[in-house]
Amino acid sequence: MNLVRSEFLKIRTTNAWWLFGLGAFAMLALTFLVNALGAYYALSEPTPEGLNPDDAATFEATRDVVYQAANLYTSGQFFGLLFVLLLGIVVITSEFQHQTVTTTFLSTPHRTAVILAKLVAAALAGAGYWLVTTALNIPATIIFLSTQDVSNQLGEWPVLRSILLNLLAYVLWGVLGVGFGVLIRSQIGATVTAVALYLLGTAAGAIFFTLFANWLDADWISDLQYGLPSIASGLMVSGTNIPGQPVFWVGAVVLVGWSVLTGTIGTLITRTRDIS
Repeated sequence: MNLVRSEFLKIRTTNAWWLFGLGAFAMLALTFLVNALGAYYALSEPTPEGLNPDDAATFEATRDVVYQAANLYTSGQFFGLLFVLLLGIVVITSEFQHQTVTTTFLSTPHRTAVILAKLVAAALAGAGYWLVTTALNIPATIIFLSTQDVSNQLGEWPVLRSILLNLLAYVLWGVLGVGFGVLIRSQIGATVTAVALYLLGTAAGAIFFTLFANWLDADWISDLQYGLPSIASGLMVSGTNIPGQPVFWVGAVVLVGWSVLTGTIGTLITRTRDIS
């Protein structure tokens, strides 16, 4: 616990946490506006005529009020997770950036304990980001749904499940950030690479698997995109199952697997790497 408190002291005494927080807040406001507009049209417009059965089923599923409520309550997740990832990267790379890692490991020779403390601190910081974003999303969503003459849906288990799994996503992305920072010790290099992979990699992966699946006429190939942690995070907070997509728990399993993998690799590398 002393190590965890030390890591929180390092986070609090730098500008990274509140700069990332401001970025997450700005993107949360923008995302909620977009989601609210989408929910307005989804809840008020009928299913367009002329759609094939698959597209019609998908459209009907997204018109479900539980789906829209879960989407609104978890608004800002995509960019919020990016900022949590960056914060986790800073937790570990700042030690190398400012050359304090030698002092850290001399004062605490057990490197595994140090990395575990960083993982815990990053995970708890992610939980803090979730708490703030959820505290903003809940009243905003309740107000919006009331204008549509719809109940707040908080009594529906799929909606509550989405909110709780969103917490898990924020926690695990903090762990992913620490693991990624261990692999690339340069703070600038790690942050730039992480942003590029998160934004461009997500879009490129989704397009690649979709086009490849259409080319080979194999739907299972399209499902491989949910192996990407960013897409898996969105899947796990879906309030209802969308036709043609895996069920929500697949996203949770994928994200847990990535977190365990990166956390384990990061710990093993740090235990054996020369820090001089």
